[in-house]
Amino acid sequence: MSTRKVWFVTGAGRGLGVDIAKAALAAGHAVVAAGRDPRKVEAAIGRHENLLATRLDVTRAADAMAAVEATLQRFGRIDVLVNNAGNFFAGFFEELSDEQVRSQMETLLFGPMNVTRAALPVMRQQRSGLLLTISSTAGIAGGMFCSAYAAAKFGLEGWTESLAPEVAPLGIRTMLVEPGFFRTELLTTGSTVFAQPSIDDYAERSRETVAAWSGMSGKQGGDPAKLARSLVQLASLPEPPARFAAGGDAVQSFEAKAHSLLAQANAHRDLSNSLAIDD
Repeated sequence: MSTRKVWFVTGAGRGLGVDIAKAALAAGHAVVAAGRDPRKVEAAIGRHENLLATRLDVTRAADAMAAVEATLQRFGRIDVLVNNAGNFFAGFFEELSDEQVRSQMETLLFGPMNVTRAALPVMRQQRSGLLLTISSTAGIAGGMFCSAYAAAKFGLEGWTESLAPEVAPLGIRTMLVEPGFFRTELLTTGSTVFAQPSIDDYAERSRETVAAWSGMSGKQGGDPAKLARSLVQLASLPEPPARFAAGGDAVQSFEAKAHSLLAQANAHRDLSNSLAIDD
């Protein structure tokens, strides 16, 4: 494979997707930047001879197939698929509607599945490719107010971890990226929907959490441009990492979850080991 690769980036009209597309272009790669409005995508990234802005609603399988076909017509291959498109439905589980939870799953879990299903035949034929999926520390450890979001991200983690050994013999690699808090647009009103308070038992904590998270928007410590450049760097490795903890807070989340799992494994070890059928 030549050093110039074809990147396909979903959710490329705003936030981290824009930074990833720009970083890949700056590194000399060709980029397919996919979003719901190609004009807004191109305006956000800027015109470039190696850029194709294409329409994609990740919840529509037909859109994914059409975007992959447009990629092949323009560049002939797909080397790196970045599943980045996302949104955030935040709130206590009881106050999130069934429609909101399902919408979260459609975008964050079934959306990447749609796009990956469309791209995999291309990568299988090439016998090469990288499936780079933007997860979250919420896919490593759940937390209050994140039940729908974490459920989708945990699903993303399990799906990708299971997909990896299926496609590895075909020359296709996977990489999960778990960012902590980065100064993207995720917490803005355009990307985050807070559940409508309706239960008194949650009311005080809900007000406090919404105020805290809304106040954090635009003040997160992580630099998305640096993250984007690091992803381009990691994607160039012969063996990209299975997971990348993006940010110091993400490293802490990984370590805390690892220690927690080990403690839970040891807490009732004798009882756990006593459950075999007696011969």
